[in-house]
Amino acid sequence: MSPANRSVTRPFLPVIAALLLATGASLAAADEAKPAAPAKAVVRIDAGAPADHKDAEGNLWLADQGFVGGDVIERDSDMKIANTTNQSIYHTEHYGMDSFSYKVANGKYTVKLHFAETYEGIDGAGQRVFSFNVEGHEYKDFDVFVKSGGIQRAYVLTVEVEVTDGKLDITFKSNVENPEINGIEIIPAS
Repeated sequence: MSPANRSVTRPFLPVIAALLLATGASLAAADEAKPAAPAKAVVRIDAGAPADHKDAEGNLWLADQGFVGGDVIERDSDMKIANTTNQSIYHTEHYGMDSFSYKVANGKYTVKLHFAETYEGIDGAGQRVFSFNVEGHEYKDFDVFVKSGGIQRAYVLTVEVEVTDGKLDITFKSNVENPEINGIEIIPAS
């Protein structure tokens, strides 16, 4: 390199070094400013509910969402449901659905499915039977009346799952009458 080129190059070295240091500091500050990954939170869906609400224990339940197909219904708010302190969850339902899906972080969860037979057209075993799959856990020939012990009685099924694709999936299949559900809780494993 000629002496003329050296004099031109050398003044730029401190400038380049200062820029690299500043950029590195900016990148480090940007890394520190990034929010931490969100903590997994409990999600509660009140199937069939038109709006979010809190239950008797102060837990937030989100309005009906995440279902594909089917319809919703609200029952009389005076209807008494046995085996629960949270009556309102069982006064609404989603029925006739094909599936449910909700985005969650990958990891292990406890899923609680809430059921109660509240349809006045069903008054005995075998009148509503359906199958469903919760993240690979198959439940065949599920009869709400039998599991709960009769009409207007709450039954909660607890399933331990591991989500690996960023969403909790449940599929439903009718055997006799439409599948139905009153609520879904998605609780991160501790």
